[in-house]
Amino acid sequence: MASFAARSASQVLRASRRTSAAVARAALKPQAASYSLLARTASAKVILNPTFQTVRGVKTLDFAGTKETVYERADWPLAKLQDYFKNDTLALIGYGSQGHGQGLNARDNGLNVIVGVREGGESWKQAVEDGWVPGETLFPIKEAIHKGTIIMNLLSDAAQSQTWPELAPLITPGKTLYFSHGFSVVYKEDTKVVPPKDVDVILVAPKGSGRTVRTLFKEGRGINSSIAVWQDVTGKAKEKAIAIGVGIGSGYMYETTFQKEVYSDLYGERGVLMGGIQGLFLAQYQVLRKNGHSPSEAFNETVEEATQSLYPLIGQKGMDYMYNACSTTARRGALDWAPIFEKANVPIFEKLYESVRNGTETRKSLEYNSRTTYRQDLAKELAEIDNQEIWRAGMYKVSRLLWDISMTSVFTGKVVRSLRPDYKPE
Repeated sequence: MASFAARSASQVLRASRRTSAAVARAALKPQAASYSLLARTASAKVILNPTFQTVRGVKTLDFAGTKETVYERADWPLAKLQDYFKNDTLALIGYGSQGHGQGLNARDNGLNVIVGVREGGESWKQAVEDGWVPGETLFPIKEAIHKGTIIMNLLSDAAQSQTWPELAPLITPGKTLYFSHGFSVVYKEDTKVVPPKDVDVILVAPKGSGRTVRTLFKEGRGINSSIAVWQDVTGKAKEKAIAIGVGIGSGYMYETTFQKEVYSDLYGERGVLMGGIQGLFLAQYQVLRKNGHSPSEAFNETVEEATQSLYPLIGQKGMDYMYNACSTTARRGALDWAPIFEKANVPIFEKLYESVRNGTETRKSLEYNSRTTYRQDLAKELAEIDNQEIWRAGMYKVSRLLWDISMTSVFTGKVVRSLRPDYKPE
């Protein structure tokens, strides 16, 4: 999810479009059709804002006293982007969440994209359903790497490690090696992924799932992404990363390093983005239940109000805005208890960050995700979460027997969620 800084940058950057950029757009040939609404309706409006400096689509923003450089797609209109990559073939290796989103966006932006996956596998079938044509834009992995000039390794972290001995010899001079996660090369002692010394190695890491990458692109908005350079052989690695970032659907890009990207990513996922929030939800719910509150009341006070009422306000206008939108009693209690939660949780987060930095989290991930029983083991763990009372409280199961040609149909609905004004039956 986008950080407060990212949100602030988005608000500031959306308020500006330089006159020179508008002139450049007008001078270039008409843009090709794209799925992106923004690409089809690019605006030449100019709104001056003194809070940042601009250089050809590059913005220097002040984030709470720290100046950072942000790159935006305004400097890469579609015609320029297509011309930049006119001699390149983007070979997308892997067609999971990121592969799907990035590949379709780049294709819709008119770039030459091919997909490389195991022939006949589930990813192959999915790619065919999405319009990739076997023998034309869809190939076995090794053939795709041979044909590509920019090799976008979007396999899972575990799969990158497992396949690297076979793929490494195919990354020949003149090609560019691309990642969307710093995992494999930063933890090379564990993954054994060591890029060749004679190729550019770059990273574009969208700050969201592949599904979000695709959805925001189709809406014309664009996702925030990090960019980084591991190895610059040509002297153009960063420029290439920025351009590909635009090509795969990024709206704004922030420069980082491979190491910082993977540290913050693993840390965030295990913290407030996923692991921490599940732990806090569960702890609060359990205490409410032990003190006699009903499942529906405990769920509403823990999950429903948070996700449907309060968290959206934080995302839209910040924590202080959310506090101000609540009652005086709620505000006082939150202000009093926030420092207590902070003090209690800092040691946990420090322990988590060290576990990421020293590679413990990496080794756990590689071991678990490399098991032959990975999918079954994962399904079992997720089923355990699904069966926790907190999540069952948000669901109801209604079985209706429809005697039609002696068949029984079972319909499942979501209790609390079914009561929302915007609920649509599945």
